Amino acid sequence: MDRSSISHPWKSTLACSLGRQLHSRGKLSYVLDGDNLRHGLNKNLGFSPEDRAENIRRVGEVAKLFADSGLICIASLISPYRKDRDGCRELLPENFIEVFLNMPLELCERRDPKGLYKLARAGKIKGFTGIDDPYEPPLKCEIEIELEGKGGHCPTPNEMAGQVVSYLEDRGYLEAPSASSQR
Repeated sequence: MDRSSISHPWKSTLACSLGRQLHSRGKLSYVLDGDNLRHGLNKNLGFSPEDRAENIRRVGEVAKLFADSGLICIASLISPYRKDRDGCRELLPENFIEVFLNMPLELCERRDPKGLYKLARAGKIKGFTGIDDPYEPPLKCEIEIELEGKGGHCPTPNEMAGQVVSYLEDRGYLEAPSASSQR
């Protein structure tokens, strides 16, 4: 079974669910969604390896600005190359948390609201991550979300977001800053 985090049908849904859960806890966050960014900040970029690297670099820089201001930035992106993700990790050494949606490719193809997988399989989209372009799974992600149990239950977006929130809570990311650490 080929497992990939590719044009992932859950990435934006998970990001929005996570944003809502953080908001319900009184935390300020902002979702940087890859699809939306490609209509504005990154509209001049294509999908070549070089353009993908620049897309991720730009988003990393924006995420750093948000983090510097005290916001929790949720970057919902397809980032197929380890080198690019590692570059963002270097920008945010204490605040980069990589969430790997490790789902079977077949499941992603079944839940494809835009029909992109069908187009890629038909050869109408070239360089599609997971089909005819590589995906390099993370070697050191902080959170990996996968199918659960023997039957392969797919967690709901709220369950996935709950896993992320639990990680953040367990490691103190959601604690209020002390008065001495505020600017």
